[in-house]
Amino acid sequence: MNNEQIQLIQLPAKTRGIEIYRMTDELISIVEIETAFLPHRHDHYTCFFAESGMINLGIDFNEVKLSGSELLISYPGQMHHHLNNSGNAKFEGWLLAFDPKFIHNDTSGSVEESFSNMVFIRLDEEQKQWFSSMFELIDSEVKQGSAASEANPVIGHLVNGFFSKTASLFQLQESNRISAYSSRSIEIVKTFKRLVRERFIELKKPSEYAEIMNISVSYLNDTVKSITGFTTTSFIQQEVFRESQRLLCYTSKSIKEIAFQLGYEDYKYFIRLFSKSIGVSPSNFRKQNQ
Repeated sequence: MNNEQIQLIQLPAKTRGIEIYRMTDELISIVEIETAFLPHRHDHYTCFFAESGMINLGIDFNEVKLSGSELLISYPGQMHHHLNNSGNAKFEGWLLAFDPKFIHNDTSGSVEESFSNMVFIRLDEEQKQWFSSMFELIDSEVKQGSAASEANPVIGHLVNGFFSKTASLFQLQESNRISAYSSRSIEIVKTFKRLVRERFIELKKPSEYAEIMNISVSYLNDTVKSITGFTTTSFIQQEVFRESQRLLCYTSKSIKEIAFQLGYEDYKYFIRLFSKSIGVSPSNFRKQNQ
């Protein structure tokens, strides 16, 4: 482990912000073939669509088994890599990577402010056929666009349509789980989670988020706990320690440097918090996961 930063994979300029591949066990991705099995980040959305078989993926220290008629999207900035697929049924499906610029802000916000750390959808047969057709269309337009012109507006419309459909299904599945709560409470939790993702390095106290949201800290705590089952402090620490785990595993920064990068001037205090939350010290976590 000799890197100072976690590897960030960017879409090549020649792709104009989109890549799509038909995936099988024999071919993962021409672009990612050397890096796909190493943990890395993307600066773009990455979608895996399983039509048959199974593929094992690692998303932010969670193993996800994606099987036939399932779709997963990881957000920009998340750690992910392919895990060994041995023993699983032969996988066939699609990989679609695209720049956030293709997605309308309201659509991306509705997904990223959800209660889940990734978009994971189980599809019925009709939905599966819809997505199969959509991937075929996007693939066709990308191939035509690369030969015909530098910019193809149809691709943007197709990708945004794909994402809108995905967001709609995802929100429906999530709504079924949280239907007992008021829209006000749900909006509070979504806003809080978005703020935590954006500002967890500088803001560590629930009271700081409550002040920004113009509500009392007790109301924020009670609302978040009732819907998610977790306290506001837990959400903040989850974001901090998820990032610290990434840095411990995939960079060579010292624990002191990581603590400072994450907003802790007292690195010994950071070590105590990490050990209490994760169950092992940062140094032991690094050793166990190298």
